[in-house]
Amino acid sequence: MIAALQELRGGFFEGYIVNVIDVNQHPPLEAKWGDKVPVLLDGDVEICHYFLDKDRLASHLENLEKRA
Repeated sequence: MIAALQELRGGFFEGYIVNVIDVNQHPPLEAKWGDKVPVLLDGDVEICHYFLDKDRLASHLENLEKRA
């Protein structure tokens, strides 16, 4: 998923920060997300897991912009 996100640099993804967290190093996160790793979150909101869903990410970012 990291590689897929890196491919999106620029475009609709411009201006957003991605923090990569190793779930295996954080037991509470591993307990919550362990079977859905990799997972892409915005705070506590799950955007997608296993594979990057570009359409769902774009929709999520669009909704954030509408709220701003």
